[in-house]
Amino acid sequence: MIRGNAIAIELKGDGRQAVFLELAAAIVTEIERGRLKPGDPLPGTRGLARSLGLNRNTVDAAYHELLMQGWLVAEPSRGTFVAHDLPELSAAAGRGRRAVPVETRATTPRPTINFCDGSPDPRLLPSADLARAFRRALAAPAFLAAGSYGDVRGSPALRQALAGYLGDERGLVISADEVLVTRGSQMALFLAASAALEPGQTIAVEVPGYPLAWAAFRAAGARIVGIPVDGGGLDIGRLSELALSEPGLKAVYATPHHQYPTTVTLGAGRRLKLMEIARRHGLTVIEDDYDHEYRFDGRPVLPLAARADQELRVVYVGSLSKLLAPGIRVGYAVASGALLQRMADRREAIDRQGDQPLEQALAALIEDGTMRRHARKARRIYAERRACLAGLLTEALGDKVSFTVPAGGLALWLRLEQGLSAESWAGKAAALGLSVMPGIRFALDPANPPEAFRVGFGSLNATELKHAVELLASACP
Repeated sequence: MIRGNAIAIELKGDGRQAVFLELAAAIVTEIERGRLKPGDPLPGTRGLARSLGLNRNTVDAAYHELLMQGWLVAEPSRGTFVAHDLPELSAAAGRGRRAVPVETRATTPRPTINFCDGSPDPRLLPSADLARAFRRALAAPAFLAAGSYGDVRGSPALRQALAGYLGDERGLVISADEVLVTRGSQMALFLAASAALEPGQTIAVEVPGYPLAWAAFRAAGARIVGIPVDGGGLDIGRLSELALSEPGLKAVYATPHHQYPTTVTLGAGRRLKLMEIARRHGLTVIEDDYDHEYRFDGRPVLPLAARADQELRVVYVGSLSKLLAPGIRVGYAVASGALLQRMADRREAIDRQGDQPLEQALAALIEDGTMRRHARKARRIYAERRACLAGLLTEALGDKVSFTVPAGGLALWLRLEQGLSAESWAGKAAALGLSVMPGIRFALDPANPPEAFRVGFGSLNATELKHAVELLASACP
């Protein structure tokens, strides 16, 4: 219901979900009830925040979530509106219905093939080895005799295995006491932000960047400021300017190995400058090294955390989900004692322990070499798929897109030729049965999105890649 420039919204505030998600769900409910109609304007974030007694960042996060889902659209210099392409619902038709994601609306066909954002192929998972290790973990006397919850930091066996693995593969000189196992890297990002920042303090993030990291930081109460990314990665000059002008800046989030979503690697000079800025201004660096194993050209670049010292606070975040399969929800964070303890305390409040049998099984796969053998096999297959996709795109869309073949990672960043709209193109592709992620998904300011696609090749074989490129070419405006 619109009343002047106000919208009638009731929030429960019972703490069962993040406030920005509750606000987003409430707005969707009003749209489905027909009280907010296609094209209706929404109040400005400042005004709505004031009327609801919320932080403006909370309202910003809710609007951004709905922009990404397609419920809202942002029009430069005009404001935010209910998406024009939604079916108009009457108040009676929508009464009593629960909000559903935009992807389930009858007006949008379910995609038959997915150009994901860079997920691995679960068909490559060493499932037989994992199943045997899992059965052994379930039958282990220590598990059967356990009469209490396990360590909130994760299975001691997995933390020990990860400490050795990260030392051998990534140059981190750490002990098991510096490792926190989490349910995927998303939990690790939230815990890192909530432990490193007080509510209202600022974290600098890459733009374009990873929207789910932004969501985690906002949920932790952080204020987000974007730093542009260019062909060399994070713009260190802009970060230095922000550190001087923003007293509330306390952390910086970066994906230096394969920047998400553009795939570029942060060069040695910028890495050194980034660490120097962090030391000088007392910033915590949250380093997300989400797909370190997938480096096809040359050797992997050592993480920032491998060069950290006592004057540099780094939370190093990684994921076994990217190495194995999205459904294996196991991530980890590496940090110093006091910071890690704060993360563990916060984790205990929402999740007393992880999946102990799964963690024990994964520890066994690391220790017996299965994980390293799988990584070698996957690298070979993914390198072939990268080459396959690059060739297909050049042949089918060489005059419409440009890209640099990345040294690693599981996706390409396709830059569209001038005059082409990634969002419009993605909509036409969806109508043909192809899901592809346009640049607006990675924009902090939806009014100024990069005209690009992030196209994942890891989860598709050669036949599937060929079909996906054919659909993308057919949808070209």
